[in-house]
Amino acid sequence: MPESELPEDVLSEAERLTRLARDAVDPDEAEAYRSARDDIVSEYEFRARHREEDDVLVLHPDEWVDDDGVVDPTEIDDVDRGIERPLSGAGEDHEWGAVEEHNAAYVAAVAEEHGADHAANARAFADYLGNHYVRRIEMAGAPEVREFVEEYYPRNAWPTAEQRSLLPESLELLFDAADAEVPEYS
Repeated sequence: MPESELPEDVLSEAERLTRLARDAVDPDEAEAYRSARDDIVSEYEFRARHREEDDVLVLHPDEWVDDDGVVDPTEIDDVDRGIERPLSGAGEDHEWGAVEEHNAAYVAAVAEEHGADHAANARAFADYLGNHYVRRIEMAGAPEVREFVEEYYPRNAWPTAEQRSLLPESLELLFDAADAEVPEYS
């Protein structure tokens, strides 16, 4: 796919909005996220949908779709123009360094503004998210945050009592630094 069709920042935002829609409890909230996602990809004459059976964001050019909203195989000129982005599971190994650098900047911001205990919690979440999912902070969904809080953090972070008590606030500060909302995970 030529890079100019859907820029990486549009793809990332479409993924983020799809995860938020997937994880939303309120159907109106989920629809608002899907609508925002559809608006940003439609600017590039693409359509998006969430294939729930394997948790994948699917994007394809408008011209592939007939009036009923179904992809018409006779209209597909180049299958490489279609895009599939897994919403769960790990990313590509070659992406790890870029993800680590990206997340580390947010951890540093938390450390600078809020101190060592919040920074330790932020670093633990960044390590978990980078090492297990190769995912940027703002791309984390409720399942990843829940797994971190319930399973990874108690077993792997070795938090002090103070750090443990600050975890919800630390996550809020980290997501704020990334200009994103903490997904509803509890």
